[in-house]
Amino acid sequence: MFNILCTSDGATVWGVLLLAIIVVGVIVHVLKKRKSAGIAMCQIVILDGDRSGNFVRIENAIAEAKSKGAELVCFPEATMLGWLNSDAHTRACTIPGPDSEQLCELAKKYGTYLCIGLEEFELGRLFNSALLIDDRGQILLKYRQVNVPKKLMSPPYTAGSESDIATVNTKFGKIGLLICADTHRQDLLDRMAALKPNLLLVPYGYAEEEQKWPAHSEEFHKVATEAAKRTGAMVLGTNPVGRISRGPWSGRVYGGHSIAVDKMGNIIDTAKDRDRDVKIVPITATK
Repeated sequence: MFNILCTSDGATVWGVLLLAIIVVGVIVHVLKKRKSAGIAMCQIVILDGDRSGNFVRIENAIAEAKSKGAELVCFPEATMLGWLNSDAHTRACTIPGPDSEQLCELAKKYGTYLCIGLEEFELGRLFNSALLIDDRGQILLKYRQVNVPKKLMSPPYTAGSESDIATVNTKFGKIGLLICADTHRQDLLDRMAALKPNLLLVPYGYAEEEQKWPAHSEEFHKVATEAAKRTGAMVLGTNPVGRISRGPWSGRVYGGHSIAVDKMGNIIDTAKDRDRDVKIVPITATK
């Protein structure tokens, strides 16, 4: 055998062996990368009115999530200016518009899908909206919150239409969007369930008085697990950390505790209590 390997024919054998080793190495690398890929719950600090600072925190979280293998990154609601911030009536952008275009650029830059809540202004009306953007920076889905709280901001957000509840097919399966209080209404969950999503992404803004955390996370998690069971979809609920500074809920705290739940209502993972966190959930959990 040694004599053969020392001949010209042996050189061919060595070449084949070397090629085989390289191919095996590439396959192992790809499999490891695929195994580590996941969905990120980016539980960031949101400061009311700090659009540029919020963008910095969003990009930092996307970069961290990408470095951990995330292919889809999810953020809370109203990330541009903060939930219940009445200044959004004069500062929010249209969609498409400057805010959404910058978010699309971030998705493209990092090569990740992006789900994020943001304020949207159109024809004199303010909407609490969410976007799903693909890794090429294209908007796949826009959703406007239907179950809008009417007494927490003046004038309040304009409610979206139930007919806007939709899903889109992606490499992760069929994805649907709802926003926070929408998951408290069974009729909206049933409408989503009829679309048979594999994955339901929900930007949240769960806030309560400081002393009621972390106990309040139990109510938040109960809502998310019920949403998963009722829709038959895996649910990712991403909640911020920070403090509301405007309106009747001024002073209430966003407590974090973002949550991933499988379609049977079993909790897969949760994020930190009242602290920034980038939590990765395996993509295989969507199956």
